[in-house]
This record gives sequence, C-alpha cells and structure tokens, in this order.
Amino acid sequence: MGVIDLQVETIKSLNKKMAAAEVSARSLTQHCLERIEKINPKINAILEINPDALEIADQLDQERASNGPRSLLHGMPILVKDNLDTADKMMTTAGSLALVGSYAKQDSFVVRKLRDAGAILLGKTNLSEWANFRSTRSSSGWSSRGGQTRNPYALDRSPGGSSSGSAAAVAAGLCIAAIGTETDGSIVSPSSMNSIVGVKPTVGLVSRTGIIPISHSQDTAGPMARCVEDAAIVLGVITGPDPDDEITTLSSCPFDMDLMSDLPADGLKGARIGVARNYCGYHERVDEIVAAALAAIVRAGGTVIDDLELSTMAEIRPHESIVMSTELKAGLNKYLSERTTQDTVCSLAEVIAFNEKNSVEVMPYFQQELLELSQSRNGLDDPDYLDALSKSRRLARDDGIDRLTSQHRLDAIIAPTTCPPWLIDWVGGDNRSGGSACIAAVAGYPGVTVPAGYVFGLPVGLSFFSTANSEVKLLKFAHAFEKSTQVRSAPSLKAHASFADHTITGRI
Repeated sequence: MGVIDLQVETIKSLNKKMAAAEVSARSLTQHCLERIEKINPKINAILEINPDALEIADQLDQERASNGPRSLLHGMPILVKDNLDTADKMMTTAGSLALVGSYAKQDSFVVRKLRDAGAILLGKTNLSEWANFRSTRSSSGWSSRGGQTRNPYALDRSPGGSSSGSAAAVAAGLCIAAIGTETDGSIVSPSSMNSIVGVKPTVGLVSRTGIIPISHSQDTAGPMARCVEDAAIVLGVITGPDPDDEITTLSSCPFDMDLMSDLPADGLKGARIGVARNYCGYHERVDEIVAAALAAIVRAGGTVIDDLELSTMAEIRPHESIVMSTELKAGLNKYLSERTTQDTVCSLAEVIAFNEKNSVEVMPYFQQELLELSQSRNGLDDPDYLDALSKSRRLARDDGIDRLTSQHRLDAIIAPTTCPPWLIDWVGGDNRSGGSACIAAVAGYPGVTVPAGYVFGLPVGLSFFSTANSEVKLLKFAHAFEKSTQVRSAPSLKAHASFADHTITGRI
C-alpha cells in the first residue's frame, strides 16, 4: 500500500487511490490509528477509539471489491464529537463523568447517515463539557471525562470550544474529517482556531435526533475538514429529512450533491460580499489578515462592500442567554429521560446533584452556574422566554443579516471568525477578545469558516455567512477563497507560539 499523508490527501484523492488499489480502508484506518497513538497524547483530542474500526474497514474493503463504493465516504475514517449517540461499544457522555458507563440505544441520525454512506466511525472526540454550557468561566476543550484538549499549533493555547477535539484531530491529521455541533460558535470557532474548515448549517438542514441538546432553536451538527470540498462532501451525506426532527422536513435548502463534490474554482466571480466592520477592530494583526482576504476576494472576481454594521453581541447576548438556558432544561430532560439507564442521571437536576457530589473530580476549576440557571427556568411557555426568543431573532435576522443582505444586495457577509487562540487558563477561563459567530448562530443561519492567516503562527479564520439555506453559495465562495489564497499550513505541535516571527501570514 502507498504512503498516506492526510495533510495533503483529500476525500477525492483517496478515492482515486482506493480505486487503483493503492490504499484500502484497512490501511487508511490503520494509518489513522497509528497517528492517534503517536500524536493524541500531546493534544488529547480523542476520548475513545472504536474497537471495531479495523473489522469494519475490512468489511468495507470486501464490499468495495464486490459491489463498488457506496459513496465518496466509503472506507473513510471519521471522528464524531462525544455528544452524538452511537449504538456501538463507545459511550456518549458530552464529556461528563455523570454519563460515563452509559451507552446509547440507537445511532443518532447523523451517525446513521455516515454509516449508510460507508464511513468508518473511528472514535469519539473530546469537547468542552456539556458543549460548553456549564460555566461562564469554563476552559474551552476541558471536560471532566477527558481533561484538556490542546491546540496542535501551540500546545499551551486553547483549541476553542466546544467541538475542540474534532477540530484539533482534523488539524493534526488523525482522521479524514470530523463532526462537530454548534449552538453558538462551537463548530466555526474551534475550526478557525485550528486552521481548518468548519460548516455550521442552517438549523433544520441536519437532524438533531440523538444529539445531546442545548437549544432547539440554535443547535445543529456540521462537518469539519482540512479543505472546503471535503467539508461539503460530508455535509451532503449527513443532510436530509428526519421524521423524528420535524424542522428537517421543513428545510428548503436546494442542496446540490453534484455541486458539493465538484465546487468551482471561480465561485467568487460576480459575488457581492459585505464586510461587517463592527466585528473587526479587536486586534490589529487580525485586521491585516482581513485586508489580505478582501484583496483576495477582489482578485477572484468578487465585489467588496465595506464598512457595514450588524447587530452586536452586546445587544443579542442578554436575550440569547434566556433562550439557551430555558431550552437546555426542556431539551436535556427529554433527552436524558429517553436515553439513560438506572445507573446514570435522567434529568438536569440529577446532573447538578451528581456534579455537587463529585465536585473534586467534576468541578476542580470552574462551577456549574449555567446548569443551575437552566434548572431555575420556568419552561417553554414562559413569557420571558418567548419575549427573549422573539427579540434575539429580530436582532439577528430582521434587523441583522436579512437587513444587510437585502439593503446592499449582498450574496454573503464576511468577518473574522474569532480571535487567535488564547493561552489555556484554568483559573480565569477563556479569554476571547472578539468573533462573529454569534449573529448567524442566533439567527439559525449558515456560516462557513476557512483558514485566512496566522498571527505569530496562531490560526485565524474568515467566516462567510448569509441568510437561511444559503449553504451552496457559501461553500462556493469559501472554496474559491481557499483556492486563491492557499493559506493553510499543517501544525507542528510546538509547545508555544513563536514570537520571533513578526510576519502576518495572510496572502495579499
């Protein structure tokens, strides 16, 4: 079998090698397992390996030989975040010790779609515990079950949250792609901070069935990969109507599977791209990367409409907090009551009690005030909740993304996804200085982040976002930007950022 370098290979290139018998599902899976054994102790991205992965790979190789591949994902090792149910020998815990020993009764919809496409579930990734909805002073990428995930570009830096392990594993080449979930930034932010591509779909494009919830109005799963085309291919596999998640049957996204596997290099030609300037300005070196990105968009045939302003996080967050905390209580109680066994917790109140009883192991650095806030909420018919939901959607949609795109005839809006990775801090918690994920998340609208540059070797991503069901054009724009800039470089697993190099990496 040939040499495999996952920092270079794509899903399509691996399919060609499989067709030529240069690579097999077995050899590819074995390669990933060997890299995990070597690299994961440094970055702590993976909680659990599927013990049946090699056996599944052998079965898929036999199937390919006799019947051909099921899809482009046939034989591709994929990691999934540890809040997606898998009905196999792996646990689903959301990183919480309260769910250790609990196994899902059936696959989540996303996992079932991956298996049906012939993907190999390689393992479960670490995450910010309870998808980073436990404390206002949390450390992204830390869970009581798994400990701290680290950024492969600088091991003392945050990997972002909450899909931290998925992002770090993809960046380090431990899998072909991974699945993350997002309520507010949990796909795009860690993708940006690990210099990979992350796609946050329109809420309703991807089913949430079998995913440990936070907010039914904002939750979604999505793909994370090293290039836009790979992310698009995975997204095409996991979408589709699910009778158990009614919102997916209402989705009107004109998802073009053929386009997803053949994105055009000139996708920015003729596009009108707006710049949300009030989501810039928090770091001069990030602003220089944005300037380089704008030059690249113009060079690729796009038109830039600059100096636009969107609703701010300060305006949205107070309402979003009420929405998320209210919906968590309702959603988590329902999920736990349907999934867990006698030996594990079956309600939010029991999670809180478990954490208090086991505080030394569960809460050594930060507490659970967000869970306690959720427990105090009055339910989905509470007037305060309904008012907050209405206001947050108006700010994010009608007075936000919809207003800007309509007023300026925009195809998409761009802004830096988040700030460069901060130092891991178990005392003070995360130290995020800026980012644009909030508005698309609250609106339930799609966003794609793509590597845009580096500050002292630390990754910075650029987000393309727009109105509901605009995934196809956003992926076209992100792919064209990626091809015209070719910014991404593989991580070197350095202990610290390199401050000797003052160059701003973002090609003009």
